[in-house]
Amino acid sequence: MLRVIKNLFKNEPVTMVSFILAVMSVFLVPFDKQYLDYINFKTLGTLLSLMIIMSGLSGQGFFRKIAKNLLDKVSQLRVLGLVLVLLCFLFSMFITNDVALITFVPFAIEVLCMAGQDGYLIPIIVLQTIAANLGSMLTPIGNPHNLFLYDLAHFHPVAFVKMMLPYTLLAFVILVVMTCLVTGNKKINRSHKEDYKPGYETPLRTIIYLVLFVLSLTVVLRVLPYYLVLGIVIVAVIIFDRKNLLEVDYFLLLTFLFLFIFVGNMKRVDVVNEFLSNIVAGREFETTLITSQFINNVPTTILISGMTTNYKAVCIGADFGGLGTLIASMASLISFKLYGRVKGNRKGKYILTFTVFSIIFLVFLVSEYYILNN
Repeated sequence: MLRVIKNLFKNEPVTMVSFILAVMSVFLVPFDKQYLDYINFKTLGTLLSLMIIMSGLSGQGFFRKIAKNLLDKVSQLRVLGLVLVLLCFLFSMFITNDVALITFVPFAIEVLCMAGQDGYLIPIIVLQTIAANLGSMLTPIGNPHNLFLYDLAHFHPVAFVKMMLPYTLLAFVILVVMTCLVTGNKKINRSHKEDYKPGYETPLRTIIYLVLFVLSLTVVLRVLPYYLVLGIVIVAVIIFDRKNLLEVDYFLLLTFLFLFIFVGNMKRVDVVNEFLSNIVAGREFETTLITSQFINNVPTTILISGMTTNYKAVCIGADFGGLGTLIASMASLISFKLYGRVKGNRKGKYILTFTVFSIIFLVFLVSEYYILNN
């Protein structure tokens, strides 16, 4: 039992901390009917639908096949680096930052090693991670906290994109510049890249998942109810690809559930609620950005959104908050774990590179925020 708990803290630290906080809050506010009001079932249902669909498409090799086709004609390291980084940036807007990194970081490791460019693994993977974290901020479905705030604040889809577009464009420019700076103009060995074979896909399953993805967008656009689409997704996957249900990251859903309970209970403790509200008031962006560095941007979003109605500042602060420390974003931890499996990895150098690159992006993005909002 102790070993199981130890492994859970090692592999799912955010979920376990959220669980402890939820349990502690129960001692302050005993169970009652109001607990159900804490939980945003639409966010959980929509998130589950998207995770099932993206896990299925990834398992079919759909995204890796697209990447392979894009890389077929690449002959320079600089272009290779740009493709690998911008794949994460663009795909994260639609398949979430987590899925983008799970899909393209292993792909980058394999391609770079086959091309004899493993010395560029750290800067490329770090830039892929930053790209996924920043590309995902453009859309409501790009990351879990965006989806949560999108539903909570009842943002219009177009308004949400307009809100995040200036920061996304700046992030794109910086990504291109930095990728060009860290890579060279040297040629790469095409014969190595041609050895790579993407995962096999079943055309019928791929088509089904694409149709389900389009269907899930109707929930985001508030056309169909989430429970109807979730039911269709689950039934379809049980019929056509039931093994995929075992690949979904249910710990993310549990994290949200525990945090909903914790925040809901804290709002009912007058002293705590008043204290936190006073700290947050007028400083939503700064509080969210800084707090994310220590407890991750997902729990930070849920916590601070319960203390304010300035959801725009919370959203931007949380999206920027994925940069900085390695624990600020769960997506960043995914990349770090994947790199850690590489033989001869240099984790210390990776953390240092990630921190330095993140600070560079933060300086530009935070400066833009203050320029646009003052």
